[in-house]
Amino acid sequence: MSGEDTQRLEALRSYGVLDTPNEAEFDAIVEQAAREIGVPIALISLIDEDRQWFKAKLGLEPRETPRNISFCTHAIRGDGVMTVEDATLDQRFSKNPLVTDDPGIRFYAGAPLTTPNGRRIGTLCVIDRKPRLRLSAEQEALLTRLAAQTIEAMERRKLRNAPKA
Repeated sequence: MSGEDTQRLEALRSYGVLDTPNEAEFDAIVEQAAREIGVPIALISLIDEDRQWFKAKLGLEPRETPRNISFCTHAIRGDGVMTVEDATLDQRFSKNPLVTDDPGIRFYAGAPLTTPNGRRIGTLCVIDRKPRLRLSAEQEALLTRLAAQTIEAMERRKLRNAPKA
């Protein structure tokens, strides 16, 4: 594991959010993303060593999937929104079981969840089971803004749960 990934994982763990129950604030973010972009699936996906775990999810049953097949692992490598218009035509994903089997991902757009110190710990992503064109500039801005709101909510959660002196 690289030093960068170690620091990213430390940042993720500092939030104490992995494997916690649903929380209304995070659920509202994925609901807004799905509604405003018009997709059946939206997720707050956090990437740890071996999996992507969903803090909030709409339209998808599993609570986690293996990291080695996650789209979000690719999305956290960049700063902006990563878009895949048709996963069956993308060499990175065409043979991925998330594409070839359930849930049958075709379209993916993910905005990195970037901590105040610049670590990308996951994504806010929207998914469709049919190919789509890129998001409009307004939709990309919305996804980026909601990703920032997700980090703000995680920061507030961290402060609420911090040990009292």
